[in-house]
Parts: sequence; structure tokens; C-alpha cells
Amino acid sequence: MRFEAKRCGVQFSPPSIVLIYEHKETSKVRKRVIPVRNFSKYSDYSTAAERLKNHPRHRDYLEGVSQSQLERLHIILRDHMQGFSLEHSLASFQLDPDEDLNKLDDDELARKKGQMDGLFERNQRRKDDPDFVYDLEVDFTAGEKCSWDEESDDAF
Repeated sequence: MRFEAKRCGVQFSPPSIVLIYEHKETSKVRKRVIPVRNFSKYSDYSTAAERLKNHPRHRDYLEGVSQSQLERLHIILRDHMQGFSLEHSLASFQLDPDEDLNKLDDDELARKKGQMDGLFERNQRRKDDPDFVYDLEVDFTAGEKCSWDEESDDAF
């Protein structure tokens, strides 16, 4: 890998991906503006990101950039084309525990589930972790009393 990606961003006019990278042989930091062509507010962000990552002209530069990061940048571009603000686009990437996922469309739901899977993988304890404890038992105390908890049914 001759190029190491340092930062990625978007440029709204013209729609472009901006990449700050370091050339390994010369140790120089450079900026590359990659235009996003044939992308509209109705385009699929995942195929556009995959097409850009596999483009022969940009493949070497985008090798260190993950597919999910390119998809997020394309989502920001698409949201801007649809008239949404940057704050709205960035807020859509945050996981809200009070959000009703039943009201989301299939595309948004798949994206939220992918974020939850990534969060689970980061927080998961593995056998080779230094603070791993096998068969951990934790006692939970009841924080709130419920009316149906107070009435005990001995029929069971």
C-alpha cells in the first residue's frame, strides 16, 4: 500500500469525496478530490460507494478507507441533495435508544441494525481479553416496583 488515508470528507458543490492521504515513499501529505458522478438524490449509496472504491483510478487511494465510511459519506451527499441539513444527516448515524425502529423503512432499518452489530462487536468480551471472566454471574436489583410483581400467583 503506497498511500495511507488520513482523513475523508465530502464537498457539496460539486459533489465530491475529499481524501487527505500520505504518500508512503515520499512521506508527503496530499489532498485528492474525487468527483462523485452519476449520483442523484434517488441513487443507492451502497452501490455508488462500492463503484467508487473499485474504480481503477481511485482504487489505490481508497484502499485504506472502509466501505462503511464511503457509504456514510454518500449518505451525507444524498441527504444534502434531498435538502436535509448536515446536522440532520449526522444525527441519523447516532443510535437513539428511544427511537421506534418499526417506523423506519427497510434501508434505514438495515443501516441501524448494522450500527448496532458494530457496537455489539466492539463491546463484546472475548476469551483472549485480559478482563475476561468465564461464567460471570451478576445480581440485578429491581429499580422500580410494578403492580403485577406484587401479586403472586401460586398456581404456577
